[in-house]
Amino acid sequence: MAIFKHGDIEIEVDEDGFMQEPDLWNEEVAKALAKTESVEELTPDHWKVVNYLREYYLEFHVAPMIRMLCKKTGFSLKEIYELFPSGPAKGACKVSGLAKPTGCV
Repeated sequence: MAIFKHGDIEIEVDEDGFMQEPDLWNEEVAKALAKTESVEELTPDHWKVVNYLREYYLEFHVAPMIRMLCKKTGFSLKEIYELFPSGPAKGACKVSGLAKPTGCV
């Protein structure tokens, strides 16, 4: 496993940069991980996606299906890609501190 370092933040990540201990996630970690996904600033729209992903993951221990993410946040898939250029599975889930989603390349 690798160690991701950004300022005072130091977390263990897998080879794709996904956190290994989601319980260590916080807003500062999210902001640091966002920079690795070409997201310089997390706006309220970013947080809406991140918070939904976190809540779903904490309840079900898996990332939601993309269709559900779009429905519950009110964003189209195109809008989610505008927020997270590497996509909902790679970018949004990584910033949210989730484990790498099944089927994520």
